[in-house]
Amino acid sequence: MFEQLYRQRIELTKIIEGLTGQDGTYNTDIPSLFFSRYSNDTGPHYGVYKPSLCIIVQGRKEVLLSQERFRYGPADYLVASVNLPITGQVTEASCEVPYLALKLEFTTSEILEVLREFQMGVDKKENAKRGMYVSKIEPSLLDAVTRLARLLDTPKDIKVLAPLIRKEIIYRVLHGEHGGMLKQIAIEGSSTHQISDVIEHIMNNYEKSFKIEELAEIANLSVSSLHRHFKEITAMSPIQFQKQLRLQEARSLLLSESADAADVAFRVGYESPSQFSREYSRMFGLPPKEDIKHLREQNAQRIKA
Repeated sequence: MFEQLYRQRIELTKIIEGLTGQDGTYNTDIPSLFFSRYSNDTGPHYGVYKPSLCIIVQGRKEVLLSQERFRYGPADYLVASVNLPITGQVTEASCEVPYLALKLEFTTSEILEVLREFQMGVDKKENAKRGMYVSKIEPSLLDAVTRLARLLDTPKDIKVLAPLIRKEIIYRVLHGEHGGMLKQIAIEGSSTHQISDVIEHIMNNYEKSFKIEELAEIANLSVSSLHRHFKEITAMSPIQFQKQLRLQEARSLLLSESADAADVAFRVGYESPSQFSREYSRMFGLPPKEDIKHLREQNAQRIKA
C-alpha cells in the first residue's frame, strides 16, 4: 500500500509542478479543481472553504477553524462539508521541496446524487458533527484523484470523463473513515442540512443584522438547538461566523480598492468604525490601514522575487 501511495504522489507531484511555475493558487481546465504551490512557509491566509477535498503531495499545512486546529500532510486528506471561514497556513515548504497541493470543490447536489445512485443509507437523526475533518488517505482515493489530474494532459477527455471521476472521488470520501459527516450535509431533514441552510443565509446576507429567532425559523429548529448544532458543525456561534465573514470581506475590499476604512466598515455591516477597527485588529493583528500597507508590501516583494 505504501509503495502504491508513493507512486501516486510522485505522479501528482509532477502534474502539479508542471502547471504551477510560481507560488500561488491556480485554476485548472477541470471545473472546481485548483492547484497550489508555495516555496516558503506562509503567514496566515484567511478565506472561506467551500465543501471540498484537500490533498497535499508535498509539505504540510495547518487550518484553524475558530480555535480548533487541523494539521495535515501527504499521508492525509482534509474535507470541508459546509462553507466555513478559516485561517490557513503552510507550515512546511522550501524552494527545494515546495508545498504542492490540490483542492476539489463539490456541491451538495453531487453528494446527494452519489448517495442515491449507490443507495448509501444515512440516519437523519444522527447528531450533527464538525463540518471539517482530517483522515488518512487510501490508495483507492488517491488513485481516483490522480486519474482526474491526469486528464489535464488530454483536454478533449475532460468533458466526458471528469464528471465520472468526480463522482468516484465523492464515493470514496463517503466510504472513508468520517464519510458519515459528508453524508449528513445532503440529506434533507438532518441537523447538518438544516444548519447548512442557515450558513447559506448568513453568507448571502452577512452585512445585515439578524435575530437568532429568524435563523432558528430557517432551520426549523428551536433557538437552543440551533445554537448547539451550529457550534458543533462550525466551532463558532452564528454571530462569530458572521463577524469572520464581515472582516474577511472588509480586508478584501480594502486590498482591492482605494477605500476608506470607515466606508468599508459600513459596507460590511458595522455601525461603529471604532468597533470595526478593534475587531479587525483582533483578527488580523494590525489596524486596517497598517495591515493593508503590510499586505501590499508583501505582494510587491513576492512579485519582484
